[in-house]
Amino acid sequence: MLSLLKRYRTLLIVGVLLLYPFGAFLTTGRRGRDPNFVDRAVIGLSAPLQRGLIGLIDGAKAVVYGYIDLREVRQANEELRAENLQLRATVQALGETRAENERLRGLLGYAEAAPGPEIPARVIGVNPVAKLLSVRINRGESDGVFRGMSVVTPDGIIGQVVRTTGGWADVALVTDLQSRVGVRVQRSRARGTAAGAGKGPLRLENMLRTEDVQEGDLIITSGTDGVYPPGLVVGKVTRLEKTEHGMFLGGDVVPAVDTTRLEEVLVMGNPFGALVQGSAGGSGGER
Repeated sequence: MLSLLKRYRTLLIVGVLLLYPFGAFLTTGRRGRDPNFVDRAVIGLSAPLQRGLIGLIDGAKAVVYGYIDLREVRQANEELRAENLQLRATVQALGETRAENERLRGLLGYAEAAPGPEIPARVIGVNPVAKLLSVRINRGESDGVFRGMSVVTPDGIIGQVVRTTGGWADVALVTDLQSRVGVRVQRSRARGTAAGAGKGPLRLENMLRTEDVQEGDLIITSGTDGVYPPGLVVGKVTRLEKTEHGMFLGGDVVPAVDTTRLEEVLVMGNPFGALVQGSAGGSGGER
């Protein structure tokens, strides 16, 4: 019995301290009296315990409410994060649409100003074979696109149609090794040939050493190759090679259009009134 009392001594004391005020209230609460010495002792001893219990209860409530608030804040953050991602995707889509509208507006303005009929087309494929640098467009014979037609953008020439079916056509790029374009220096009117050299600058050929050509000169089509009408932008001279001997000079011409980033193009009707059934390039600036 003594061991049991010793073991639960603290619990018994706390119980007595808590039950005494309640018993005193039941016995004397209706009559009312001033607290005696025992009442004051019990109140003094139980007050810290009561404050501790109240603090513990308030702390537990604060933790529970804090956890609930934290969960609500976390859920709100997740919803805001999802909404932010959706808005960013919408902004990106609008930006892409705006860029496409700008390109199409420029293409339409160029087509309206061009002297002959033009057929707008979209690039839908790229030829993976290195033997022929070409792209595929979504216009073909049913749209009036035939072999030999030149393909351009408002910034400059792209290439020539080399194969066509009812609904699509292949366009050999000016950078292809077989491409030859008759060109002219816009400033001095000197004529020559811009030859494709693969995925890099065009090579300036058939230009006499005595001609007035400088780095930075703008190169345009001369209209002598039977493919491109005169006056279309080809590119700019970036490097010249003048040897001590020989009739011709060489150099590099950076194309005005980056053919690796094509999206929309214009197919131009042949300015010479007949289809060109030859190779990927023109005749090469015959003098």
